[in-house]
Amino acid sequence: MSSHSYNKVWLHLIWGTKRHQKTISPKVQPKVSQKLFEIAQDKNIFLKSCHVHSNHVHTLIDLPTSYSIEQTAKYFKGISSNYLKKEDILNSRFSWCKGYGVFSVSESVVEKVIKYIKNQDEHHRTKTFREEVQEFLAAYNLEYTEDWFLE
Repeated sequence: MSSHSYNKVWLHLIWGTKRHQKTISPKVQPKVSQKLFEIAQDKNIFLKSCHVHSNHVHTLIDLPTSYSIEQTAKYFKGISSNYLKKEDILNSRFSWCKGYGVFSVSESVVEKVIKYIKNQDEHHRTKTFREEVQEFLAAYNLEYTEDWFLE
C-alpha cells in the first residue's frame, strides 16, 4: 500500500518597501518581478501571479509543504533585496519593510485574486497601499497597527 499526500495552499503574500516609500520606479518594477519569478523557480515555489508596485509587492503562491510562510517571505524579500543592492538599479538606498501580510485564498477565487493583482496600477489610482492593507486586515478579522507602516 503506497501513501500519497496532496496539498494546495494558495497564499496572497504582500509586503512593502521600508516605510512604504515609493522607491521602485516603473522601469525597475519588471526587473524585480522577473527576479521574484526566478527565486520562486529556484526554490520550487509555484508563483502564479506577481505585481511589483512602487512601494509594495503582491504575489499569489502555492506554498509547498517544505517551506514555512516565514521562510518563503524571507526568500523573496532577502534575495530580491540583495539583487537590487548588487545591481544598483534604484536611485536610492533600498530595503523591504520588516513585516508582510499573508492571506489564505480558496481555489474557487484564485482567478479573482489574479485579476486583483494584475490590476494594481488601476486600483492604486484611487486607494493608497495603507488603505488597501487596512481593508485586507478587516476582511480577515485582523487588527491594524500603525507600526507596520513605520518600520
